[in-house]
Amino acid sequence: MKSEKLYIPKGNTFFARDRQFYRAFFKLALLIIFQNIFTYTVNIADNIMLGSYSQAALSGAAAINQIQFVVQAVIASALGQGISIVGSQYWGKNETDPIQTLTGIALKIGLAAGAVLTIVALISPRSLAAIFTSDEVILEQAVQYLEIIRFTYLFFICTNILYATLRSMQIADIAFKLSIMTLLINVGINYCLIFGKFGLPELGIQGAAIGTLIARIAEFLVLLIYVAKSKRMPFRFSMHKLLQKDEMLRRNYLKVTGPCIISMALFSGATAMQTAIFGHLDSDAIAANAMTNTMYQYCKIIPIGASSAAGALIGKSVGNREWNKLREYVNSLQFIFIGIGLIAAVLFVFISHVLLGFYSLTPTAISYAKQMFVVLGFIVIASGYQSPCLMGIIGGGGDSRFVMLNDILYAGCFTVPVCLISAFIFHLGVIPLVILMNIDQVFKCITNGIKVNRYTWIKIWTTENH
Repeated sequence: MKSEKLYIPKGNTFFARDRQFYRAFFKLALLIIFQNIFTYTVNIADNIMLGSYSQAALSGAAAINQIQFVVQAVIASALGQGISIVGSQYWGKNETDPIQTLTGIALKIGLAAGAVLTIVALISPRSLAAIFTSDEVILEQAVQYLEIIRFTYLFFICTNILYATLRSMQIADIAFKLSIMTLLINVGINYCLIFGKFGLPELGIQGAAIGTLIARIAEFLVLLIYVAKSKRMPFRFSMHKLLQKDEMLRRNYLKVTGPCIISMALFSGATAMQTAIFGHLDSDAIAANAMTNTMYQYCKIIPIGASSAAGALIGKSVGNREWNKLREYVNSLQFIFIGIGLIAAVLFVFISHVLLGFYSLTPTAISYAKQMFVVLGFIVIASGYQSPCLMGIIGGGGDSRFVMLNDILYAGCFTVPVCLISAFIFHLGVIPLVILMNIDQVFKCITNGIKVNRYTWIKIWTTENH
């Protein structure tokens, strides 16, 4: 990796005038946003159907989905981020052979990690499920769910690694289309097998697991056919390239991916901490948080999509050494991110108030929820700017180490300890806790904004022999 300080010229204009850049960004961002919306909707639909079937089934699936969260965040997402960062730089250099080799490296790591988790779930499903619940009724449901859902892990990891490979080459439409297909398959099979419709057996939580497994397998097989046969692919995958050994490429990929894994692990820990804190508050606080958090997660999909799109474009520009355009791109993106944050905040507050009427909450819970709307509305604005700056520009430019240090500072050293102390020692109220849990998003606007505009995040991960 080249890490010498680079001079980035100011460019001819403050904002980019390259219409192709804006078209590429918004097309890619919108496809990723809608893909994530459909993917998240699958989880919501599962919760609604299982919740209407039985509370124990809902709780059992929710417990086991903590494992899915680890698979998705710590394994699949982190490995995918590494491919997106390094692969997009090679895409900028118009070199596709290293992208295939990178994909092979990620698949080997992902399959090894997924295989270990699957084997553990095969050998001792009850012990694994007992980590997340001690209630015997819920535990029984959780074990039934895990005995089927454990077979989805390897398919899910491989699918997301291939998606990351395609994103590094700015191909996202297939992921969007497959997310729709997965939603329809999953919801359709779940409806039939959970409740026993159209002459099919009523399997309850096992039916939900079967629906998810079939949807994951179908998604993987169709994606495999696409990467093997589609004329839109810049290359044809070959086993030789996937299995090719390249020590320098492997070392650079691991240097990028290692910090990504740590960052996602910290994110997972902080999320679990927030769940634990609200789990110890009163029922009104739990209900209000469940309602507002669902919409908050939906709105966070917008900056996540912007991050992925920006990362692919910035990585390509760094790989192509487009220094004369880079500052214009970064200036333009930052203003777009601010606009995205404002739009997401307006949507969050408006939709949340509309949906509030569909919930049967106590007056106290409604009061909590309305106050949370205000707090999280401002947080969404901050998140809309800082998250794409961190993950899109800084991470996309190759500096995954800063992303990791950022999460260590804010999640590990501030948010987690401060919230635990505030909740369990000082016993702060609900709204102060919500503020403390999310105030790091505001602080990150400052540190990430400074980092972005210093241009010390440019790390070149392409090797000279490619």
